[in-house]
Amino acid sequence: MAKEIKTIGVLTSGGDAPGMNAAVRAIVRAGISKGYRMMGIQRGYNGLIDGEVYEMNVRSVSEIIHRGGTILYTARCLEFKTAEGQAKGVARCKELGIDALVVIGGDGSFMGARALSNLGIPCVGIPGTIDNDIACSEYTIGYDTAMNTAVEAIDRLRDTTQSHDRCSVVEVMGHHAGYLALNVGIATGAMAVLLPEIPFDFERDILSRMRKTQITGKKHFIVIVSEGVVNSQELANQIQAATGVDTRATILGHIQRGGSPSVRDRVNASLMGYHAIDLLDKGISNRVVALSGGQIVDYDVNVALSMHKTIDRDMLDIANAISI
Repeated sequence: MAKEIKTIGVLTSGGDAPGMNAAVRAIVRAGISKGYRMMGIQRGYNGLIDGEVYEMNVRSVSEIIHRGGTILYTARCLEFKTAEGQAKGVARCKELGIDALVVIGGDGSFMGARALSNLGIPCVGIPGTIDNDIACSEYTIGYDTAMNTAVEAIDRLRDTTQSHDRCSVVEVMGHHAGYLALNVGIATGAMAVLLPEIPFDFERDILSRMRKTQITGKKHFIVIVSEGVVNSQELANQIQAATGVDTRATILGHIQRGGSPSVRDRVNASLMGYHAIDLLDKGISNRVVALSGGQIVDYDVNVALSMHKTIDRDMLDIANAISI
């Protein structure tokens, strides 16, 4: 059976995540092994519109599986949210002979891929974000590495926090989701974890827990805050004013995005990348690759974008129970 698709493009969009390079590597090599011409698109949908495209071969993706970031670079493209921007993307694909796309990113990236699919360019999405906030997938590329990076930083911070009998308020990333904060909180034995999904009460979630902890003889404290819940410096000031405990705020920021990807991120990215090419090879598109029950699966993009993910409140209860 003749293949209608001859050339496949790959791009990374939105925030970078460790493991994106592993996914790009798998996509390019799987595509070439199946007889496709592979094109790398730089700087996401911006690069597609602007024609920042080059042909890739097996050597193009050598020695990148261990590297953080993305060799294709990434960007957020407001223009691509418009019908005009999407039409430019389709026109550029036709001009360059790109018959299909694999898009690595988050929900916003998948919306762009859906638009292209509806306009005649077959697309498959792969979830790449440290926030783990793609509802259809229990795991996203970059999440494991970001958690380990945050845990390593907090373990180092704990040493100075303990030495000075301080309270450290540590802000981790997560966008509007608390998965990173919750797991990091459990892994570091934080006294309190503040999540965007659960209303925050200063007396209940901070002061009461500090008092209970102090009764046991502990004099240093770690509070993990997911970004956007509360201003971390203001919270630190509030804790110090209410308790007299020297309190410092630390915002880990974009160090959580960088670094060499973990084994889990490299393996999942590679499997997801291969699966995306396999779908296109079978004539299947407008899908999002996902991890469910430990297996690589895929969903219709409309179904994927309509799904909702909820925080595991039982895990938060466990974190609270074992942290004092």
